[in-house]
Amino acid sequence: MDLKTILAKATEEGASDILIIVGMPPIIRVNTELMMMKNFGDVDSGHAEQILASLLDEEKIRLFNEKKDIDFSTTSDDGTRFRVNVHYQKGSMAMALRVIKSTIPDLETLGLPQIVRDLAHLARGLVLVTGPTGSGKSTTLASMIEQINRDYSRHIITVEDPIEYQFTSNASIIEQREIGVDCPSFASGLRHVLRQDPDVILVGEMRDLETTSATITAAETGHLVFSTLHTLNASQTIERIIDIYPANQQSQIRTMLASTLQAVISQTLFQSADGSGMVPAVEIMICNPAVRNCIRENRIFEIPNIIETGQRLGMQSIDQSIGELLSRRCIHENDALAKCADPTRMHNFLSRNVAEWA
Repeated sequence: MDLKTILAKATEEGASDILIIVGMPPIIRVNTELMMMKNFGDVDSGHAEQILASLLDEEKIRLFNEKKDIDFSTTSDDGTRFRVNVHYQKGSMAMALRVIKSTIPDLETLGLPQIVRDLAHLARGLVLVTGPTGSGKSTTLASMIEQINRDYSRHIITVEDPIEYQFTSNASIIEQREIGVDCPSFASGLRHVLRQDPDVILVGEMRDLETTSATITAAETGHLVFSTLHTLNASQTIERIIDIYPANQQSQIRTMLASTLQAVISQTLFQSADGSGMVPAVEIMICNPAVRNCIRENRIFEIPNIIETGQRLGMQSIDQSIGELLSRRCIHENDALAKCADPTRMHNFLSRNVAEWA
């Protein structure tokens, strides 16, 4: 079974992801829906090993056999890039490949609120883009970095695992460091990044205490820092960061986070009502004095109300964003109810408006 053929066919079908699992045909995800690839037989262990050998050298194969998991990126013959994870399941090798678009989209083409574009003009502080896997976090961050690259003369350093979108220096100078290739870990890369004269830092993911601490410190020292978390909304994001720390340090980190955090962008993707692609719903939290006080005083439960009443500042809750998509008939009602934060309120919203939309 030829990986080149699988990738070429998946790209032709508009897939965002490819799954290769022993005992099944290759599987692709198109507009959130999984489907088995036609005209391909089941992958066997020999196919899987052959595919792995075509992707990795002997040293990386040895590392994979030792750790049973490995992340890396690869490029197909037509120039399409893929983020790859190879792992074991039920004692057999499996892999997941995420398609990385060759061009970085402009922010205005992503369907995001104007305030997201404005956040790319900040001089310092921490901006977090959150959401579940496959929600477009990497694309949003790449578009924000590319806007800075076009508009400002800054030194941008990214620390990624692996490198996804590849940038070309424009008005800014961009360096991209890959975990396992250019530095051993996020924590190690961040320990040294402050000595590399950066203005803007992109941290691929705040995975653990050491990485989180180094990321917040970089923002606290006057840099503009972007990163991601796998959280569903702004309140959960703040709680997750604080909970990473030991209890005796949580008061201190609340104070640090209250002074450095600038915004949280939480997004999820919906299949568009006409089936033509994906549509983002986005929660935006801007750190105004009220939000900062809530973080500092551990009153995180009040933040959703501040977001809902902060539209003048560009804030919006995920349910407000979903409601707007519904009113424009961009998404299906069942999807809205499945992914909203408060299904009861969303059901009431639909009951009040569905007759008017008909």
